[in-house]
Amino acid sequence: MVCGVPCVTNVLLSSLPVSTDCLGTPIVYSPVKADLTGNIKKIRAVYDSNPAKFKTLQNILEVEKELHGSAWPKTGATLALMWLKRGLKFILVLLQSISDGERDEEHPNLIRVNALKAYEIALKKYHGWMLQKLFTGSVYALPYKSDLLKALEKGKEVKEEESIEKIHQFLTRVTPILDAIYEMYTKMNAELSYKA
Repeated sequence: MVCGVPCVTNVLLSSLPVSTDCLGTPIVYSPVKADLTGNIKKIRAVYDSNPAKFKTLQNILEVEKELHGSAWPKTGATLALMWLKRGLKFILVLLQSISDGERDEEHPNLIRVNALKAYEIALKKYHGWMLQKLFTGSVYALPYKSDLLKALEKGKEVKEEESIEKIHQFLTRVTPILDAIYEMYTKMNAELSYKA
């Protein structure tokens, strides 16, 4: 399965700024949002430079591989998409964990357990010691689950079950797209394992 940029843009990328805004304290998470937004802009700029040539993300990677030679995949939209997919994986694992009802039984309205699980799965192995410690400390600035769900509903009062069902529907649509991006990176040998 090759996923086209318009598909990814409409389903994933357009929801990211809202998703990161829902994480609470702007000062703590503004670097995360800036990083995700910067990666989106890099990918979108390549796509916008020649939409006919870059119909799919795979087209972008193939052209950049040829263009950059031995520097690839450490450059351009290929590198931006690599980090973006990791950030997306974090968000999806976080939402899946909440949707699955995983929680700290002593503090059921906190999402630290969910965020730490998502971090462990999606990002930790790519972060050096300092970033790992920074993330561990930042989980204390996360919103309550009830506040996160309300933010995802854009402030509307909705029953938790309805919000969870919407999250589940979102995950059902988005997860296969992200899986296809991961598969593409594996097949093209574009995945890097260095630590940031």
